[in-house]
Amino acid sequence: MDTGIWATWYDVDPAQRHELHDWLHSTYFPFLKQIPGIAWVAHYEDMGGGPGMKTVGGRVQRASGDIGSATQFAVLVGASTPQVFFNPLIYDVEKRSEFQPQLAKRKGLRSVILSEQTRVNGPSAHLRTPGTTPGPAIQMGAFTMGTLEQEIDLGCWYAQYRLPFMAHVPSCIAARKMVSVVGWAKHSILYEFTSLEGRMNDFEHGHEELALDPKEWTGRIVQGTIHAPGSPTVGRRIWPPVE
Repeated sequence: MDTGIWATWYDVDPAQRHELHDWLHSTYFPFLKQIPGIAWVAHYEDMGGGPGMKTVGGRVQRASGDIGSATQFAVLVGASTPQVFFNPLIYDVEKRSEFQPQLAKRKGLRSVILSEQTRVNGPSAHLRTPGTTPGPAIQMGAFTMGTLEQEIDLGCWYAQYRLPFMAHVPSCIAARKMVSVVGWAKHSILYEFTSLEGRMNDFEHGHEELALDPKEWTGRIVQGTIHAPGSPTVGRRIWPPVE
């Protein structure tokens, strides 16, 4: 299984993007994959979602303070458990001298280590072998709740409504709810889809847009969230390449 995820968001100057990505894909990610306990590495570019998602993103509260402002790209590393990232400490691995010239090109870094709380498989789960790289498209949120009462409401919403719904979204591969072990944002949700088009048609239109209505349960939940910059990330996988 892969119940631990180390997620890193970063920005990069367009002039340095090609060189950095070539190095990440050919050198750094293969190195990470050979560390015992690490199951997969996936690289996503944020595409921003549709008009409804952009409207939702403009209405949610954003975290204050220096937590990292990056929004362009997300690197997700899956492990058998979160403990894998502490032996060796994954942040020490990033400090290795041979990696620094390229990793220093990343800007606005934000990083969290997450532990899976629960997950559901969707109708398209057969397209991914358990414990392997997440789907070609994702939506990933990172947030905290404003009050204890809102946090309880969030737990009920995921258990009674959102996750059971995702189990029937045609393009959904899986959805996993996670909590933070290290880093800002107590809560995270990772939805995997077969494609951005499938996500738009099956999920954003008519369902995720309920977040715009404060009378809906989804709308009430969204009103109580405090999101990281750019959250939720709506991304397409750029490594491993989508076949």
